[in-house]
Amino acid sequence: MDSGVESSDPVRRLTSDRVYYTIQNMSKPTRASRSFTIDRAILEYLQRTRSNRSRSERANELLRRGILQEQNEALEKEAGEFYASIGKTERNEVGAFARASRRSLTRQGE
Repeated sequence: MDSGVESSDPVRRLTSDRVYYTIQNMSKPTRASRSFTIDRAILEYLQRTRSNRSRSERANELLRRGILQEQNEALEKEAGEFYASIGKTERNEVGAFARASRRSLTRQGE
């Protein structure tokens, strides 16, 4: 596959044809066609809010936002469960540490 001819492209000069075309193909976004049923109201919303983008780009943006929101909600739930499991002793220790820290900081400022 390598023709042995020098190219003006510096990346091309350092790689064989096979590697060069693999790199070129990897730089293109991968699109997978899937079939989904979308409510007409959602399609209308996409059309109204898409600006200069395609409906597909707008749908992907909204899906990414929805995924991030769902992940954040899961993290908040996990944090809530974690902090709910802290007992009275741990809360007292945290309070004592905070009070000692404030005393230490006020002494440094004197």
